[in-house]
Amino acid sequence: MFKSGSFVAEHIGETTDEQIQPNGVDLTLAGVYEQREPGRIACDGKEIGERQELETRQVADDAPEAYYLTPGGYVVQYAETVRIPEGHVGYIYPRSSLLRNSCMLNTAVWDAGYEGKGEGLLEVHHDIEIETGARIAQIVLAEADHDGTYDGSYQGENVALDEF
Repeated sequence: MFKSGSFVAEHIGETTDEQIQPNGVDLTLAGVYEQREPGRIACDGKEIGERQELETRQVADDAPEAYYLTPGGYVVQYAETVRIPEGHVGYIYPRSSLLRNSCMLNTAVWDAGYEGKGEGLLEVHHDIEIETGARIAQIVLAEADHDGTYDGSYQGENVALDEF
């Protein structure tokens, strides 16, 4: 069973009332990265390829700075710290505004016990501008049985030690 947006909000840091939805919480864009070097996924570990953060720019005189993305794949970082509580699993879905603009957001399962500012893969199929702080995803929590809690290499990702 999926939990209410207000329950989810209790486990997400740095949110506004506008981000709390009936069934989840909107996550906002903190940064966009382009992978520059190959990664490797092996039987005994993984290596993330080197990335470069893209710069924002002002596309029109009266518009705020934004990431101008052309077709391709980008790693996006969410601004909010997520804490998946025991007894639950997290799923992240793209906001429909991305889909309506020919973009798709791919994510993975977020296990019980995970804490951090996660990332997703943004597939852009047509040029788009996205401002830092724009709502791009929604996280939902579902009740789930589990064996243990997350203690992997991404625990605490993108979070300063004093935030964690």
